[in-house]
Amino acid sequence: MATASVPHTRPQPKTRWLVPAALILLSLVPLIAGTVRLTDLAGGEVRPDNARFFDSPVPVLIHVPTVTVYLLLGAFQFVPSLRQGKRGKLSWHKMAGRILVPAGLLAALSGLWMAVFYDLPPLDGPLLLTLRLVFGSAMVAFLVLGFRAVRRRNYVRHSEWMSRAYAIGIAQGTIVVVTIPWTVLVGPVTELSRGLLIGASWVLSLAVAEYFIHRRAHKAGHRPHTSIQPV
Repeated sequence: MATASVPHTRPQPKTRWLVPAALILLSLVPLIAGTVRLTDLAGGEVRPDNARFFDSPVPVLIHVPTVTVYLLLGAFQFVPSLRQGKRGKLSWHKMAGRILVPAGLLAALSGLWMAVFYDLPPLDGPLLLTLRLVFGSAMVAFLVLGFRAVRRRNYVRHSEWMSRAYAIGIAQGTIVVVTIPWTVLVGPVTELSRGLLIGASWVLSLAVAEYFIHRRAHKAGHRPHTSIQPV
């Protein structure tokens, strides 16, 4: 008895771009904030809220460009059609991955450096500092695990670890989704509520990533097959 797989229904050309479009939209918040920091440094106007960047500008000059590349380029890694390459040539997905891993590591490590060595701004207390160290370190670990997985040709694990790393990176955009309802319903944030809200943003981003990871695993484990009896 021969068996043949039922072909999968491919997403429509328009819908397959909804995910990267949504991710880029979320990315706008941290990217705009980073642009403002670079503009401040270029303008040379020192204020109490940006003095720490002038005291040690190198981490900012590393962090903002690498975050920009990581979030924007990484958004397109979730487009299935870009993972397919022509015979003998690297796919767009693989070429972008060779940029994303070092960019992500530089973004996370520079972010950790700033969290540890910069003076804490108003409303950034010990709770938020601890959360930044935990999730920043997790992002580094996920990127390393994803790189090791792809070197071993374990593409499923590679995809899972890289999805988790990206979820942590883009959580700064998720903050808006979490903070706006709080501000409208409760009022201005305090040091404690700010830490809890930003922590919730990381947790929410990772929860969404885990949902899609498990959904892909469920689909892969339950692919329908049709038995075809030979004539």
